[in-house]
Amino acid sequence: MSVDQQKLWHFNGADCRTYVVSTARAGVGCVQDSHQTPTGLHQVCEKIGAGASPGMVFKARQPTGKLASDWATPEDNLITSRILWLDGLEPGRNQGVDAEGRVVDTRRRFVYIHGTNQAAKLGQPNSHGCVLLSDTDVIRLFDLVPVGTPVLIKA
Repeated sequence: MSVDQQKLWHFNGADCRTYVVSTARAGVGCVQDSHQTPTGLHQVCEKIGAGASPGMVFKARQPTGKLASDWATPEDNLITSRILWLDGLEPGRNQGVDAEGRVVDTRRRFVYIHGTNQAAKLGQPNSHGCVLLSDTDVIRLFDLVPVGTPVLIKA
């Protein structure tokens, strides 16, 4: 995945699919509470939302029972449709703490690849650290990748 290009590529044998994404408005970085998209090697550690309706809104990784189209404040950047929870694989960079003792743990930061109700803003930074996809694309990707799939996020 390239933050600079706001694109994610999924390779499956000879097949390669390209997805337009949005990453953090605050840029890249791995420190907790930075609202930045973490870089480096990660893996999908948990998949949440199998079978949920497209546009289902999630709060604390639980379906709310409401679709984004029914949400009272549509300007909110919502977590919709599916969640691919990321876990950093590089100790001191995106896993655990860094040399200065700061938390840099992608999983503990609750960084996901997930759907968004703001698909019109894909292709430009628009998140608080997560990687946003359209509902259609996140459902497709969710169905294609198993837990343990590596994810490389490059600036």
